[in-house]
Amino acid sequence: MAYTIGDLAKEFDVSLRTLRFYEDKKLISPRRDGVTRIYSRRDRARLKLVLMGKRVGFSLKEIKEMLDLYDLKDGQSTQLKVSLKRFNEQIEHLEKQKKDVEQAIDELSRTVSIVEGMLVEKETL
Repeated sequence: MAYTIGDLAKEFDVSLRTLRFYEDKKLISPRRDGVTRIYSRRDRARLKLVLMGKRVGFSLKEIKEMLDLYDLKDGQSTQLKVSLKRFNEQIEHLEKQKKDVEQAIDELSRTVSIVEGMLVEKETL
């Protein structure tokens, strides 16, 4: 199965520029037919993983390192182990961020209550 740049841009709701950028970063590697880029199922799968990785907070460098492990020819054992470790680390990182965000929301909500109270007091004078 082959895909054009337009096919993938539309399917994944990304710009053509984004796909060319990912190509420049060696995250996907379409073959060329003249000036036309032809994407394979492998490119499509890699793009899907890139977008998922970005969504959960991985850098493009980290994503590339994990994707490149697929090319090791060790039955993907190394890739799976490294990915599992990185996924667990990212979950820990996101959980901490979640806790920090929840704490910030609580503090801000308390501040809003105080300021609203002060405003009511000022308006009743």
